[in-house]
This record gives sequence, structure tokens and C-alpha cells, in this order.
Amino acid sequence: MQDSAPPPEPQENGVVADAYSRNWVDLYAPAATRPYLRLSRADRPIGTWLLLIPCWWGLSLVMLYDGQTSWGDLWIFVSCGIGAFLMRGAGCTWNDITDRDIDAQVARTRSRPIPAGQVSVKGAAVWMTIQALISFAILLTYNAAAIRLGVLALIPVAIYPFAKRFTWWPQVFLGLAFNWGALLAWTAHTGRLDAPAVVLYLAGIAWTLFYDTIYAHQDTEDDALIGVKSTARLFGENTNHWLRRFLVATVGLMGIAVIFSTVNSVSVPALGAAIVGPWAMGWHMAWQLRGLDIHNSDKMLQLFRVNRDTGIIPLLFFGLALLL
Repeated sequence: MQDSAPPPEPQENGVVADAYSRNWVDLYAPAATRPYLRLSRADRPIGTWLLLIPCWWGLSLVMLYDGQTSWGDLWIFVSCGIGAFLMRGAGCTWNDITDRDIDAQVARTRSRPIPAGQVSVKGAAVWMTIQALISFAILLTYNAAAIRLGVLALIPVAIYPFAKRFTWWPQVFLGLAFNWGALLAWTAHTGRLDAPAVVLYLAGIAWTLFYDTIYAHQDTEDDALIGVKSTARLFGENTNHWLRRFLVATVGLMGIAVIFSTVNSVSVPALGAAIVGPWAMGWHMAWQLRGLDIHNSDKMLQLFRVNRDTGIIPLLFFGLALLL
């Protein structure tokens, strides 16, 4: 029989254990809003970046693909940022509702607002609904194809929190959800979904397997005790070898997406600039592997967080290609 979980460890002013030190929520947000902002991970912005970056990949590549830019693309760029913040918040709230009993048994997550008693399940559900409705209002400003695609995104979002209960590969479901923006931004620009966007989406999933396996290594001991599955537990001491495979898949698939998007539509210098993006991203991922220590939780969190820069690197080269 499962032993009852120990009470949540007290955190100063309700601060979550793995939040950024001196983040804006803990420093400046009104006290009454802090538990809800923490529920949305506003004190941990890396997840918003990881959700947003594939959107910007898709938008950049589709503008190279058809050679068309407009003021509407500026709105797609901005609205993706707003939507990423809101949908990441809604998704994390849903995750914390479904995982509240598991979170209470894991040292790193025990201080989250629901298991710590800062927010009720009902309050969290209301907060999730508010964020989702605002996101839906933004989605309605897109074309019909993008709206349908945006609604479909709810399927992997809904499934993900349960994946670690039935598969050793829950990171695949996270990848399906977190990289949907590559498809959505592409479709919001063109009104249709083309093959390069799908290949880019697959590249993003491989990248998610890379960074979220790193992230999951923080909890392997607790996960083993309570029976939660993850690629970190599955790979164990072979993690480095698997991460190299995900690195190769990310770079290779993104390279194919870039070639398909640019080979018939841009100048040779622009094609060269764009194709350097995946290569440079791969070097940054390889740098992470050199510092990998799966038995050092602090190091794994540090490496996970630098993946914001990993994802921005190809975006810089895509932007340069648009200027050439």
C-alpha cells in the first residue's frame, strides 16, 4: 500500500521550488494573483519560450516558402507570443489539476500551488478556463483552416498529463503538443498545411524529446517510487546515446524542412543562411551533451533552461535569410 505523502515543504511566501530566483511574479505581482500565476508557470518562463519558438520557426519558413509578407504576419508573430503564454498557462493548470496527487509525492513539485494548498481544484479549473477562452478569442482572428487546426491542438494537450501513466514515452505527447505552433503559424499565413511544415513539426518533436528527457532526470528517483514513467527512467545510463540520436533527428529533419521551404523560392545566399540554422542549433545541443550529468539535478535544470537559446539560434538564421 502506498504510504501517505509527507506534507508540502514550506516555501517562503509560497515560492515554488524550481522557480527562477527573484522572478517578477514573486517580486512584483499582487499577492492575491501569485498562486494563479505560479499555476501558469509565469515564474518559470522557459516553457512559454519552448511553446512559442516552433510558432516562429513555422512563420519564418513559410514566408521564405511563398515569398509573401504582410502586416498580417506581424499579428501572427505577436499573437503567437500572447497565445503561447496563455495556452502554456492553461496547459500547465490542466497538468497540475490532473497531477495533484502525484505532485504531492515528488520533492520538486510538492510546493506547486494545488498540492501546497494555495489554490483549490475548482479555482484552478476556473483559471484554466479563463486562459483558454482568451486564447480561443485570439485563434478566431486567424483563417478557417488555422482555427480548425488550433482546436485540434487540444487533443494532445488533454492527453499529455496522463501519458506518464501508460507509456515510457510521455515526452512524445509533450512534443506533439508543444510543437503544434509550427503547423498553426504556417497555416495562419497560407490558409493550408504544406509538407515542409509537417517535417518541421517532426523536428520539433525530436527536440522536445531531447530537452524534456534532460528535464525529467530531475525526478527519476521519486518517479520510480510512485510508478511514473518517463524517457529519463527508460534510458537511464544510456541517456547520452539517446540524446545524440534526438540531436541528429532534430538537425536532419529541420534541415529537410528548410530545403523544402527554400530551394525553389529564395536566392542562394538566403538558402545558405537558412540551412546554417539547423547546423548551428545542433552544435548548441552538442555543447549541452558535453555538460550532461544525469545525477546532478541542478545541472539538468540548467541545461534544460538553455534550450530557449537552442531554439532561437535557427530562428536568427531564418530571419537573416528573409533579409537576403
